Amino acid sequence: MSEPILIVMTRWPASGRCKRRLAHKLGESSAAAIQARLISHTLTVAQGLARAGTLKLHVAISGAGPRAWRRWLSSVPEASISAQGRGDLGNRMRREVLQARRSHPGAPVILIGTDLPDLAPRDLIRAVEFLHNSPLVIGPSRDGGYWLLGLSATLPGVPRWPFHSIPWGSDQVLRLTSQRAHEHGLAPAELEMRNDIDHLEDLEKWLA
Repeated sequence: MSEPILIVMTRWPASGRCKRRLAHKLGESSAAAIQARLISHTLTVAQGLARAGTLKLHVAISGAGPRAWRRWLSSVPEASISAQGRGDLGNRMRREVLQARRSHPGAPVILIGTDLPDLAPRDLIRAVEFLHNSPLVIGPSRDGGYWLLGLSATLPGVPRWPFHSIPWGSDQVLRLTSQRAHEHGLAPAELEMRNDIDHLEDLEKWLA
């Protein structure tokens, strides 16, 4: 199996451009600082695995121009970088997977965000291991969404059903994704359930 492609989907950590639900309670500057800290942690974990040859790292960013994000991510030479482009989250995710499949035929693709403060290398390694035998792997989150989605190299093409007509940001994302997988004859492998950082109450343990 080719090295998996890990796509980190993130938003530029600038005041007023990220973490709007947190910004409503904490202020835009504080929310942006939290976003920057989460991104740094995620990239540190991913960068270590890329250096070890466990995966290839790609960062897909929104909310900033090429000059800004290339300068900002210059300390992550292991990563390729692109803009997410337009469309809802599902369209942007599917576009990134299609691009990864074109650039690296035969490689599994893993998508994650940057909202998991306790992300550890073993989480991503476990996802890679699952993709040896499972066509799909999901990391469920307690809010009804997921923190990771992995597609194996054996899954034909890039299906539309995990990415289209999903109520992103709702508590139905995980349920509908799993339901559609089973409708297509797939039994997703599941990672450990985790808690994303989206609301003020999610921060208490992390900032303690």
